[in-house]
Amino acid sequence: MTKADERLIVALDVPNALAGLDLAAKLGDAVNFYKIGLGMLTGGGLALANELKLDHGKRIFLDLKLFDIGNTVEAAVRGLAQFELDFLTVHGDPHVVRAAKEGASGSDMKILAVTILTSLDREDLDAALIKPGEIKDLVPERAVKAFEAGADGVIASPQEAALIRALPEAKDRLIVTPGVRPAGAASGDQKRIATPASAIGDGADHIVVGRPIYQAKDPRAAAEAVLAEIRAH
Repeated sequence: MTKADERLIVALDVPNALAGLDLAAKLGDAVNFYKIGLGMLTGGGLALANELKLDHGKRIFLDLKLFDIGNTVEAAVRGLAQFELDFLTVHGDPHVVRAAKEGASGSDMKILAVTILTSLDREDLDAALIKPGEIKDLVPERAVKAFEAGADGVIASPQEAALIRALPEAKDRLIVTPGVRPAGAASGDQKRIATPASAIGDGADHIVVGRPIYQAKDPRAAAEAVLAEIRAH
């Protein structure tokens, strides 16, 4: 059996663990990497992560975007590390990244730092009192700070992937890009998007795709179409 292309991570942004298992069953061996986010936690997200990992051999990206004081982040990450998950997101503030890395020590779980959420634009940053500057300049700045604090990689929109990949500090670090839409797909609530092929071409190691796959009439065919776009690059 050919191993699934793990550059594609499918977001299980469905209501509960049963729906997540059903989607994973439909995708079968076409997909080997899944993202479980904050919205799924109350629907059995950790149990789903455990079942997909232990019983089905899938890789798991837990997307919680943790943010708190250092001690709390460290304790939370230490608890999550026992599940032997693959990726965990935290906000890219250096004190958060350092605490998360401490909590993950002794495990293989990679800590990925969020730079600026892909659903945000400059108007949103102004409302949050984030310093002036274009997003394309702020994202690499935040990425450097996160790498210096020990992050194994960053989450960034496809539009900033090339800028981050060009950083000396990004050598051997991961870039994971949400906000990826296959050619012709609706943008949804994402404001900084790109196609699978262009995201990979710009330096992303993994792309995250949700709605275009789980809302499709045939999710497996939709996933295979995304994989074909990646491989066509």
